[in-house]
Amino acid sequence: MPLGLLALAIGGFGIGLTEFVIMGLLPEVASDFGVSEATAGWLITGYALSVVVGALGVTALVTRFPRKNVLVALMGLFIVGNLMSALASSYEAMMLGRVVAALCHGAFFGIGAVVAASLVAPEKKAGAIAMMFAGLTAANVLGVPFGTFLGQTYGWRSTFWAITVVGVVAMAGILALVPATSNSEAPGNLRAELGAFTRVQVWLSIAITVLGYGGMFGAFTYIAFTLTDVSGFAASSVPWLLILFGAGLFIGNYLGGKAADRNLTATLLILLAALTVVLVFFAVTAESRIATVASLFLMGAFGFATVPGLQMRVMSFAEDAPTMASGANIAAFNLGNALGAWIGGITITAGLGYTSPIWAGAVITVAAFVVLIVATVMQRDRASVLV
Repeated sequence: MPLGLLALAIGGFGIGLTEFVIMGLLPEVASDFGVSEATAGWLITGYALSVVVGALGVTALVTRFPRKNVLVALMGLFIVGNLMSALASSYEAMMLGRVVAALCHGAFFGIGAVVAASLVAPEKKAGAIAMMFAGLTAANVLGVPFGTFLGQTYGWRSTFWAITVVGVVAMAGILALVPATSNSEAPGNLRAELGAFTRVQVWLSIAITVLGYGGMFGAFTYIAFTLTDVSGFAASSVPWLLILFGAGLFIGNYLGGKAADRNLTATLLILLAALTVVLVFFAVTAESRIATVASLFLMGAFGFATVPGLQMRVMSFAEDAPTMASGANIAAFNLGNALGAWIGGITITAGLGYTSPIWAGAVITVAAFVVLIVATVMQRDRASVLV
C-alpha cells in the first residue's frame, strides 16, 4: 500500500469528524451560544450545503494547479475552518468556521480520489479509493464517539482543537508521503474537465450516486426514532447501535472496493439489489430487536460498499479529465443525503410512521438500480455500434 493513501485517509478521517461529530455536541453548542437546538442544527445544514458548493466551485478553481499542492492547500483551509470553530465567540462565527471547513470537503474527496487512483495499478483503483474513504468510515466508527465524549467532558471546543491537530497531521502526511513525481501532479484543464459533462454516462453515474446513496441515508436519517419508538431500544443504546452501523460502513467500504476492482458494474448491481432487500427486511421486522441489529449492520455494509464503485464509475467515464466529474460525484453524495432525508421527512409528516423512511429508502434504491440497468444497456449498445 502506498503511504500516500494513508495520508489521504487521515485527511478523510478529519473531514469526517468535522461533518458528523457536531451531531453529538449540539446541546452543548446551543447552550453556549444561547440558541435553540433547531437553530444549532443549521450548523449541520450549512456545512452540507457548503460541501456541494466546494465540490463544484472550489474544484473548478483549482483544476489547473498540481493536485498534490491543491490537497495541501485544502487541508490548510480545513485547519483554518476548524480553528475558527474552536475559537468562535458567537454562533455566527461558528457558522462561518463550519462553512470554511466544508468548502474543502468535496474538493478534497473529489481530487483525493483521482490522486489515490493514480498511486496504484489500474486493477487496484477502486481499492485505493476505498482506502481513502476508509478514513471517513473510521471517523464514524471511532472518531465521532470519542469526539463526542471529549466535547462532553472538556467542552465542545476541545473537540475542534483535536480536529485541528488531525488536520495538521494530514497536511504533513500529504507533503511527505504523496509522491511529487506521481501522475497526481499533472494539472488539469478546466475546459477539458467541463467537457466531461457532455457525456451521458457521466450524468447517469451522478444520478445513480444520488439515488443509491440517498436510499441508504434516507433510511438512516431518522434511525434514532425507529430504534426507540419502533424497535423499543432505550435512548442510551442508540450510540452503541450507531457504532455497529459504523462498523458496517467500514467493512462494506473495504470489501466493496475489492469487488469493484474485479467487476465494477456487476458489483454495483448486486450491492444495490442487496441493499434494497435489506431495507425491505428492516422495515418489515423493525419491531424485532435482533432483526434490527442485523439490519442496521447490513444497511451500513451494503450502503457504503457502493461508494468506491460509484466514485470509480464516474471517473471511468471521464478518464481523460476526471477532476470535476469526481468532485461533482462527491456533491452527488451530499445531494443524495438531502434527498433521502427530505423524502423520509415527508413520509413521517404524512403520518406513515417511523418505518416509512426505510420503505422510502428502498424505493429510492430501486430507482438507482433501474438507472444503472439503463446506463449499462446504453453502454453496451454503444459499444456494439462502434464495433
